[in-house]
Amino acid sequence: MEALRKHTGLAVPLNMSNVDTDQIIPKQFLTRIERTGFGQFLFYNWRFDENGNKRPDFILNKPKYENASVLIAGENFGSGSSREHAPWSLLDYGFKIIIAPNFADIFYNNSFKNGLVPIEIDKDQVNDWLKQAEEGILNLTVDLEEKTITDVERDLKISFEMPEYRRQNIMNGWDEIALTLKVEDKISAYENSVL
Repeated sequence: MEALRKHTGLAVPLNMSNVDTDQIIPKQFLTRIERTGFGQFLFYNWRFDENGNKRPDFILNKPKYENASVLIAGENFGSGSSREHAPWSLLDYGFKIIIAPNFADIFYNNSFKNGLVPIEIDKDQVNDWLKQAEEGILNLTVDLEEKTITDVERDLKISFEMPEYRRQNIMNGWDEIALTLKVEDKISAYENSVL
């Protein structure tokens, strides 16, 4: 997993609540066995019509948001099934940070496990950023060491909370396998003692 301590990126507003994992990555694209390649199918039914043509009115298809790496979303983002493909597709598309008033629990946990950073922020602030990103440009700097988000255009800095265990894992690039390998010598010693 890639370590992330500080990130500055263009924010794209997805002004919708209750976006579920079926909308994030539709079921017909879950047959891949790798963790990569899912970005092309992100929000597929919203991004493309029945003929595979881009829908010009969908937010991610607007040239203004090309190369955005921060997604601002409404309440209960990531509800629905427990598929890890949802954070995989967001990461593969290029998103590193998702900001919303709250997240579905399973999506929230799956995101951290895969290196996607979900940050919960006050609903009023999220709505303000959604409006700012829709009307103009919004670049945000997320600093995990300071636990702050800075609105670059307005020089506004706000604090956020995050479970310390999750924050340390993201900052150090530790997924569950990496955490296990940190105690590989103890595992080997135990295995050798019982043989």
